[in-house]
Amino acid sequence: MTDVEKPADVAAADPFPADHPAWQRLDRRAALAATVYTAGPVLGAALITAYWVAVGTSVGTALAWVVAPSVLVVAAGAGCGEWMWRVTRYRVDNERLHVHTGTVFRKRLALRRERIRSVDLTADPVLRVLGVVTVRIGTGEHAGAEGTVTLWPLRRAAADALRTTLLAHAARGGNKGAADGTLVRFDRRWIRYAPLSFLTPTLGAAAAGGTLQVAEWFGMQERVIMAVGSWFGLAPVLLVALGLAVGLIVVGGVATVALWVETWWNHTLDRQADGTLHVRRGLLTTRSISLEESRLRGVEVVEPLAARLAGGARVDAVATGLTNSEEDKSESRTLVPAVPQDLADRVAADVLRVPGPPPTAAPLTGHPLAARGRRLRWSTGTVLAVEAVLVVLGLLLTPVLLHIAWISALVLLPVAVVLALDAYRALGHTLTDSYLVARSGTVRRATVALQRRGIVGWTVRQSVLQRRAGLVTVLATTAAGTGAFAVRDADQTDGLALADAAVPGLLRPFLVDPADRG
Repeated sequence: MTDVEKPADVAAADPFPADHPAWQRLDRRAALAATVYTAGPVLGAALITAYWVAVGTSVGTALAWVVAPSVLVVAAGAGCGEWMWRVTRYRVDNERLHVHTGTVFRKRLALRRERIRSVDLTADPVLRVLGVVTVRIGTGEHAGAEGTVTLWPLRRAAADALRTTLLAHAARGGNKGAADGTLVRFDRRWIRYAPLSFLTPTLGAAAAGGTLQVAEWFGMQERVIMAVGSWFGLAPVLLVALGLAVGLIVVGGVATVALWVETWWNHTLDRQADGTLHVRRGLLTTRSISLEESRLRGVEVVEPLAARLAGGARVDAVATGLTNSEEDKSESRTLVPAVPQDLADRVAADVLRVPGPPPTAAPLTGHPLAARGRRLRWSTGTVLAVEAVLVVLGLLLTPVLLHIAWISALVLLPVAVVLALDAYRALGHTLTDSYLVARSGTVRRATVALQRRGIVGWTVRQSVLQRRAGLVTVLATTAAGTGAFAVRDADQTDGLALADAAVPGLLRPFLVDPADRG
């Protein structure tokens, strides 16, 4: 690779010049942070252990059982933090980031700066009190943990300076003379979309299961069940089930809102002068994510079913370098959480620097009626397959399953038909001057605006049934996002023409004129 000369303004701001001989250390408070992290769970375990020991013996004996082991574990945690501080060093020169770390096995890492795709800063409540952060440096490679370097902890000022240095190449490759500033800022009204998620019933069920599990530990599970049953008296079973379901939804909704607020509070999306998009968010645990605009290949406006019914959608980035080993990869590419639909489209246009109407809101070309038939067959066929299993089991085991089968069929078949029709209405595609726009889905409806210059290949799929119906699925292959974005069940002629027009000359050698077919 050839070296690129660093601009004077970037060089002046670089806190780690190449002639700086000293290696940089982690922050000295690593041992203190490790002590706090270890003390929390140890204290909880010690209290539970002391309770059970004290049931059959004296308080002094219970303390003797838990105090000494707890002190040893906390001391071990502090020692690990101190050892990490002593053995970890990092240094940045004009070409590479060097990191030396490891305890039993020493590691020597050298990452070329132009291969670094993301530098994210995270600070949980403990780190925020101590004034330090965790720095995760990603190369965007599909290499698991080897694709990410973590420096923990660093002082906030040092972490900001390190990010500026490592992403300095974005300023050289970014858009010149473009306006910088805040694209969107947090609005409390967005919270209304938080409980409209499949996470709500999941957290409600988890809360119920956790309550019963804890009650079982203390031998109170039967009392809890009897207490809940007493709330309903002699009410019919169906009414009791409905009441419990509503209660779980309420509990799950509260938990979902709390989780959403913790994740997205004080969210801002900025365009920085160094050629990056900067997302900041978080209430207790703060998160700062930078995305180089030069890596951006488009955006995706995602409308989960419940949020869509309320007029909401979120905006995800379609970019290279986001497939690292972080735990929340989906949230790492989310630029804006669920917001009003028109705001999501406007943010998408601002991110893409489109001055006119947002490409994600462009009128789309619909797909043939045969695509509707395929969706109706898929959805109703799935329901009938489930009902068939219930019928067979009912005939073999118990007639109760037969009643469950016909009752569930009365509910699920209409739902399946409605979802199939909605999925068909969502299908569409179009081309703008710079973007391929495609939409599909019903439970998760997504509209992607993909840069035409970011398309590196095409995959054309056609099953036997699609061939008989004159349909084709065309996938635009790109190095960003999921790797491919599909135009599903388009008319065969329209789909191939779309691919040929989106990237002229790429697919044409493989097309066969109908007149030339034998």
